[in-house]
Amino acid sequence: MNTEKVVLLDEAGHAIGSQDKATVHHASTPLHLAFSSYVFDRSGRVLLTQRAHTKTTWPGVWTNSCCGHPLPGEPLPDAVRRRLSDELGIVADQVELVLPEFRYRAELAGVVEYEICPVYRVTWDGDPQPEPTEVAAYEWVEWSKVASWPGLSPWCLLQLDALSALGPAPADWPLGDHDLLPPAALNP
Repeated sequence: MNTEKVVLLDEAGHAIGSQDKATVHHASTPLHLAFSSYVFDRSGRVLLTQRAHTKTTWPGVWTNSCCGHPLPGEPLPDAVRRRLSDELGIVADQVELVLPEFRYRAELAGVVEYEICPVYRVTWDGDPQPEPTEVAAYEWVEWSKVASWPGLSPWCLLQLDALSALGPAPADWPLGDHDLLPPAALNP
């Protein structure tokens, strides 16, 4: 059985090694590479998901469509596609970078998330097929109502602030500059 690894980063976003995903999240979580994605349907609704109640970090919390970590050497768009497929049964064609430099640190019940976490927009229509060990529930929500959704994850709230600065219509957001990704994501 292969152990899933996450890419550890220095403060400038360069890869400095990897660590088992199962051991990286704790009270002193090291900075590591991640991603967040927001899946929109053609009518402009966004897919919100509730994290499985058995998750180590933020169990049962509502958040953006899908988050995850690229494997060492895996390009971020490929990681987004892999996790969308694994968690929600979504086969994404177009994965578009919108926030290349997003970074955050959050803590809940002694567990820290500390990530450089570029944000992607995905357009997809259909009914997700959630993997119950990853996703407890999902809801398609009008974009204008997401900010008032109760109990969103701290990274989602921070991302909503940054995404709203891109404009009110997600389909019209400009693409993020690929060159602004952390160095570890530019040369995986």
